Amino acid sequence: MRILLLGEYSNVHATLAEGLRELGHEVVVVSDGDYIYHYKTDIPLCREGKEKWSAIKYVTKLLMLLPKLRGFDIVQLVNPDFLSLKAERQLPVYRYLRHNNRRVVLGAFGNDWQWVHSGLHERLFRYGDFYIGDTPRENAYARMLAKEWIGTMKGELSQMVAKDCDAIVPCLYEYDKCYRQVYPEKTHFIPLPVKTPTTKNTCERETHLPIKFFIGIKRHMMDYKGTDIMLEALNIMKEKYPDRCEVSIAEDLPFEQYMEMMSGNDVILDQLYSYTPAMNALQAMAMGLVCMGGGEPENYEILHEKDLKPIINIQPSLDDTCRALEQLIMNPHQLSELKRQSIQYVERHHHYLKVAHQYADLYQHLLKDK
Repeated sequence: MRILLLGEYSNVHATLAEGLRELGHEVVVVSDGDYIYHYKTDIPLCREGKEKWSAIKYVTKLLMLLPKLRGFDIVQLVNPDFLSLKAERQLPVYRYLRHNNRRVVLGAFGNDWQWVHSGLHERLFRYGDFYIGDTPRENAYARMLAKEWIGTMKGELSQMVAKDCDAIVPCLYEYDKCYRQVYPEKTHFIPLPVKTPTTKNTCERETHLPIKFFIGIKRHMMDYKGTDIMLEALNIMKEKYPDRCEVSIAEDLPFEQYMEMMSGNDVILDQLYSYTPAMNALQAMAMGLVCMGGGEPENYEILHEKDLKPIINIQPSLDDTCRALEQLIMNPHQLSELKRQSIQYVERHHHYLKVAHQYADLYQHLLKDK
């Protein structure tokens, strides 16, 4: 098959492309590399700024590129908002891709109209990005998302693409639940692809005190993702047990630097308000780090996993985060087994070749279906 992966989010398309190529498919990735993270792409399509001149340069580059984006069996969009353009300017590009290729697949990998609308107006989860129980979460990033997606042309584009595309692929339990209730026939859950490292030094070495904790920060999203609470809990534990724990903080680093800094730690704290580990946590788990964050029963159920449950699940509060941290700090012997299980978990459910097979099966089904 000839496959076009358009856009990037947390290294998903770059990793998926590697797996699909190893299965013998022809794959082209067109993306901006997710901006500061510099993920691999075959054809860079980057907008350098918000000024009018940068928009003109970007559109010119896009127009020159469009003839190369024809004749694919599958076009997969990373998001309904897949270009650095206003929604009304993306719509004709979507129609061009739809007309000149065989099938279009929408990735449900992050924020879009369906996710934001469900979070604001439905109570699908016990807690999440927008509510804890019936109590709304007040943070600037959530308000920005509502303003960005609800009652806007961008939201209309998102709904149109979801209705028009041939399949929707959520990568996490939460996204699957949001889309499946509206599009049950064309929603196909496939886990995130992770390329497991050939060496796992973190797992192989014995765990000695101090325990090395790692946390990544996106400053503008700290309260939205719960990083503010996790960091506060780490600081409390560091003050209480200065000889038993170390804390490493990575802020807005390119992917390679981020991975290098993460290597050698024991535990990653990530996504306080999530039911599931996302790409950041999964890449850490593949290296043998233990994840503290989203590991609710629903995460294991959608994967049909009954035995491996290595994630230290945290409820979204400072007290529960401190409780979980203290329990681990006082029982470091638990880490070795959790690290082994973390690697097994990623290899069982997220290995990039296994995930690539699942995508290839879906693509081939779509091509036969019509």
